[in-house]
Amino acid sequence: MRKAWWGLGAGAGLLAGFVALLVIGTFVAAAGLRGGLGGGPVTLAKGAVPAAYQKLVQEWGNLCPAINPALLAAQLYQESGWQPDAQSHAEAQGIAQFIPGTWATHGIDGDGDGDRDVWDPADAIPSAAQYDCTLAGYVDDVPGDPTANMLAAYNAGSYAVIRYGGVPPYEETRNYVDRIKELEKSFAAPDDRVDPSRQAAGAIHFAQDKLGTPYLWGGDGTAADRGRFDCSGLTKAAYASVGIELPRVANDQWNSGPHPSRDELLPGDLVFFAYDLNDPRSIHHVGIYVGGGYMIDAPYTGATIRFDPVDTPDYFGATRPTDG
Repeated sequence: MRKAWWGLGAGAGLLAGFVALLVIGTFVAAAGLRGGLGGGPVTLAKGAVPAAYQKLVQEWGNLCPAINPALLAAQLYQESGWQPDAQSHAEAQGIAQFIPGTWATHGIDGDGDGDRDVWDPADAIPSAAQYDCTLAGYVDDVPGDPTANMLAAYNAGSYAVIRYGGVPPYEETRNYVDRIKELEKSFAAPDDRVDPSRQAAGAIHFAQDKLGTPYLWGGDGTAADRGRFDCSGLTKAAYASVGIELPRVANDQWNSGPHPSRDELLPGDLVFFAYDLNDPRSIHHVGIYVGGGYMIDAPYTGATIRFDPVDTPDYFGATRPTDG
């Protein structure tokens, strides 16, 4: 739920007048920007990893050339959503989701306290990095991208990668490799500014069309919802209208692309708000940035979709959604 720090009231009409110019400006601003992770050392984007784990991920993510901190963060997020007590139906355990047999062989005492505890992130995160590097060594002679081969070995086993001479033709494995490499972009600090999405203008247009629509908790804008949205339902629908599928909830939408800094915001970026500014798991609200320090958002029960300011005490950061 979004806390209302300040409402625009009658100012909404004035803002609507310049949204069209901001949409055009999305593409003008795009001309001078470049994106990607770059070729140098990878560091973590601010706020992408919970503060309690950031140092561990940054340090152990540089253990071998096949991994980097952003890639390791993407794996941990995919496996457990940063939950150290996570347990799957297949008995995978902890923040890195080791099954007992694999932990018995590959778990290490990462914090040097004399034990190997799968439930302790100080052991599990270093073990995940070590396991990745071990798998990379197993498939070191296989042609192709060493990181993709390592991820495929993680999902399907080293034998399958060796047998097929690269990522095997299993849909699950290929989806896993693609998913982790896409998530990697979300956790990496950009070398420079990142490219805006070409679909940003269309997403803003969709959201602008919904101004004045009543808020509905859990609303996706369907007929059953009578066209009403909650905050992440609106952002998901806006980007779906231009062919980009986002996760359903704000907490997961944070990981749908790279993270521009506050002074790099462009129209179409998703802007997020959190209870704890050091923990992305505490994100509670999302809107679509339109420029000039404002967003379109679905704030809370009893309000309507409207313009709101971005610069509030709970502003957490931004994401630029990407295809995939």
